[in-house]
Amino acid sequence: MNIKNIIFFIVLGFTSLFGVETAWAQDGLTNFAEGLPAITIKSNSETERTYSLSLQILALMTGLTLLPSIVLGATSFTRIIIVLSILRQAMGTQQTPPNQVLIAIALFLTFFIMTPTLTEINRNALDPYLEGNLPAKSALVSGSNTLKEFLVKNTRENDLSMFTDLIGDKGYSTTTEIPLTVILPAFITSELKTAFQIGFLLFLPFLVIDMVIASILMSLGMMMLSPMLVALPFKLLLFVLVDGWAMTVGSLVATYVSS
Repeated sequence: MNIKNIIFFIVLGFTSLFGVETAWAQDGLTNFAEGLPAITIKSNSETERTYSLSLQILALMTGLTLLPSIVLGATSFTRIIIVLSILRQAMGTQQTPPNQVLIAIALFLTFFIMTPTLTEINRNALDPYLEGNLPAKSALVSGSNTLKEFLVKNTRENDLSMFTDLIGDKGYSTTTEIPLTVILPAFITSELKTAFQIGFLLFLPFLVIDMVIASILMSLGMMMLSPMLVALPFKLLLFVLVDGWAMTVGSLVATYVSS
């Protein structure tokens, strides 16, 4: 999927939220891969208004500023980065791996997990719209429904019911009826709970090693020697012997159900 197409689709979504229909000029679609086309906004009164290149860039930058929130709140990034951070804390390696490495790992795993969902959105919503075979509103509905399927499959029923009750709804018969204002906070809450549960299970074996090393040092009278310093090589040895990174990454990916 071309990054320009993704940005284009995001900007289109924001313009549709304000009750206007965005119509890209026919020659603009042809030259979209080469540069930014002219934008013509058609309001309810059928009055057309063409916006300059500077306003287009402003709209694109607005969409780009909201991309981190979308990545954090509507993908698997949150669960992965929390689990990796807890794992580093349990091993006691301080800043190894560095934060940049953990974020890179989380991003790559997020792209891997979200690829089926993004591919389906591109096939059913983005490509038909760019080819002129699907209206903007229908493309947005199709893309959001595909995203909702992924979110609902990976959200706990208790969390979804909680936010449904908070807004006063009695429930939904289908996934498409769930508004994004309900499924997004329910999904992120469910992700936090799952991430801490996985982190707790990862923390246990390293905690046992710390306790054993501390007991041995205490029995030998070496109270001035830091147990964490002595336990670190044993933690690393255990983690390497069991191929810890592969097990952790594989387990994280396996916890998700793709749409």
